[in-house]
Amino acid sequence: MTSQPRTGPGCGRMARAAVGAIAALGFAVAAPGVSRAAVMSTLFVSPSGSGTACSSSVPCSLAQAQSSVRALDGNMSGDIVVQLAGGVYRLSAPLVLGAADSGGNGHSVIWQAAPGAAPVLSGGQQISGWSLHDAANNIYAAAVPPGADSRQLYIDGAAAPRAAIAINRSDVQFTATGMNIVNSALNYLATLPQQNRIEIESQNSFTDRYAPLQSISGTTITMAQPAWNNNNWGYDTLAKPFAGGALQLENSYAFLKNAGQWYLDPQAGQLYYKVPSGWNPSSHDVELPRLTSLLEISGSYAAPAHDIAFQGIAFQHTTWLAPGSNIGYADQQSGTFLAQSYSTEPSNFLTSCQSGCQGFEATRNTWHQAPAAVQVSAAANISFTGDTFTHLGQVALGIGNDNDAVASGVGLGASGITVTAGTFSDDAGAGIVVGGVQPDAHHPSNTAMTNQNITLTDNLVNGVAEDYKDMAGILSTYVTHAVIDHNEVENLP
Repeated sequence: MTSQPRTGPGCGRMARAAVGAIAALGFAVAAPGVSRAAVMSTLFVSPSGSGTACSSSVPCSLAQAQSSVRALDGNMSGDIVVQLAGGVYRLSAPLVLGAADSGGNGHSVIWQAAPGAAPVLSGGQQISGWSLHDAANNIYAAAVPPGADSRQLYIDGAAAPRAAIAINRSDVQFTATGMNIVNSALNYLATLPQQNRIEIESQNSFTDRYAPLQSISGTTITMAQPAWNNNNWGYDTLAKPFAGGALQLENSYAFLKNAGQWYLDPQAGQLYYKVPSGWNPSSHDVELPRLTSLLEISGSYAAPAHDIAFQGIAFQHTTWLAPGSNIGYADQQSGTFLAQSYSTEPSNFLTSCQSGCQGFEATRNTWHQAPAAVQVSAAANISFTGDTFTHLGQVALGIGNDNDAVASGVGLGASGITVTAGTFSDDAGAGIVVGGVQPDAHHPSNTAMTNQNITLTDNLVNGVAEDYKDMAGILSTYVTHAVIDHNEVENLP
């Protein structure tokens, strides 16, 4: 791996690299250049496109463009370009590209912004129809589809904090099944509705843990499993962090204490926002993420997706719901977490396994990775150039991650992937994660699983890992031949 600042004339925005914000394993070699052939066909797309013409005068939709590419690429004599007009493309499902959507005969399928345009692929719903819900506390409400859930909300292009209150560690006593309330000022928690949507977050030395509640009876808080057990054995645990350990209770209407906070009630289909004085959300852009991924590029090990490029596209507005489920986020650092029950966990884990133990070490081969909004696996010769990854509720871009971190279920196997001049900002998780952590990542049972020839250059990673503060700006694990060079990484937790 190489990571060094660019100096001298022409260095542009990549004036420095933040050493320590990039974690990697691998070897550095130069990747060969990619030449582009003549364009065989150009398909024109717009957010309001319809029909099958896909022409400059009658543009089509993204879905139709994908169908048209498949009809054209049987015998390619040049590149196929899908040209996106400016505007927001609100996706109802991720764009899924596989072997059938690939280039051929040495040519590529290129999804690119029209000249001067700024197309956005969004997994969000723009919220309108606000009304004043609680005048005394400046809380507005808006209807959302019943059942809609999200851990993120973006207002005027910036993440807004969920409703939360800070508590002291002395306010509660940790037990094998949850917590006992010691501070009587918190006794009101037992009266709150939807207690199973409340979470506790612990920002520790090198982990940032989330565990949801199951119920509260009197002063006894019972936590959801296996999230509670998994968050409380191993190292830097929720109950006994090595350092830090600031606690927050999150995600209840009762926690709307500060201006700018929000709360979503899927059961009632209501979104609540506590506004600053004199502020009306109807005059602002409020985006509620609905999708958990935007782009999934994946084939099979025998027939990978290949020769696909994205240029000048913005990816925005996703969420990741697992941390609020009974799985929680039993963080083990850098986006890895425990996601199942373990028979090897000792019954006295709160005392016997707070700095590791034999049973905990046996879990390492089963650790999961946080999924990305844009996923690339079982794929070859995929490039991203000048793209923007912002307002994403998870890892922004995942390349060759484990099976459990990709929607296709076919992980790893990323070869010849390049990411150049991208911008990653205002993301809940890491900017870029390359490689997996499970055994097939470092000792692949099929050689086609090998992640190799990955190049990340001239990218700006600024203000990521906002919700999952354990994550890195750029992380590379097990990769054969990785070049990570001239990237600027700044403003991490």
